[in-house]
Amino acid sequence: MRLTRRDAIAALAVLGVGSAVLGRVDDTDPSTERIVATMVATSELVYPSSVQVDAEFVRTYLLGRRHAQERYDRAVTDAVTELDRAARRKFGQSFRSLSPDRRDVVLRALGVDRAISDPDGTTPQRIRYYLVHELLYALYTSPVGGRLLNMENPPGHPGGRDAYQRGPDQ
Repeated sequence: MRLTRRDAIAALAVLGVGSAVLGRVDDTDPSTERIVATMVATSELVYPSSVQVDAEFVRTYLLGRRHAQERYDRAVTDAVTELDRAARRKFGQSFRSLSPDRRDVVLRALGVDRAISDPDGTTPQRIRYYLVHELLYALYTSPVGGRLLNMENPPGHPGGRDAYQRGPDQ
């Protein structure tokens, strides 16, 4: 299954900003590409192997979240910077440049896999909140994520009368 820009807009609709992002996909901030690449690299670790991530999915979701929440942009940038700093200390490269196995080592060495998600917490807690959980939220509120969970209509995703009247096995 491939996540696309359309899936990101559906996930953003749950936040109430789906249509607001439609005209905002051209971002001139050079840090955006670094953040998108890092989030794509993170998604390769946290998403099920059956999901293929399109960078446009992440870019669209990221820009929509920036639009919806002012503080979000700075917090995500800081989380990516901290993740890159840890990757450079351990392997001498940015997080997004590492192989998936080495990315996993960095996340585990930081304790992100054990951290409790907290937007104002420690570095591992913020990375878990702003990168890992944001990516999982984007996936599971999209139609693709809903299909992974056998939920045709994830919360906030309109399915219409046919989906409502049809049973799960149909």
